Amino acid sequence: MKDSRPAEDNTSIRRRRICPDCGGRFTTFERVQLRELTVLKKTGRKVPFDRNKLVRSFEIALRKRPVDRDRIERAVSGIVRRLESSGETEISSEQIGLQVLEALKSLDDVAFVRYASVYRDFSHAEDFEQVISEINAKISRDSDIE
Repeated sequence: MKDSRPAEDNTSIRRRRICPDCGGRFTTFERVQLRELTVLKKTGRKVPFDRNKLVRSFEIALRKRPVDRDRIERAVSGIVRRLESSGETEISSEQIGLQVLEALKSLDDVAFVRYASVYRDFSHAEDFEQVISEINAKISRDSDIE
């Protein structure tokens, strides 16, 4: 090993390494995993928690939106930390979805509506209108506070 230090987001360790066989240099990122998590799907099926799948959910909702990659990474790390420290080893996909919705609400309104349309299984234009009116109510509450 050549060098080891916390990564920029402080949620992982960045290590510079050298291959003992060929001498090539490479970087690895290591995360502390508090416990092995299992996701309980709506169908009753259980699958191992996959952090990358959570990142992809954010990326899909935020596609072509002006949100910095670091903010996405911090949101994902926050969700993972909360899930791991909850004390539960089985987490419902519904709980994860609610946390993603909460994070997207503070990141980007358009991404929030996109994710909500899939998560809440929108089937009519009225479903979109309802979520947009919720966002508008939040915006007016926030502007009243300032």
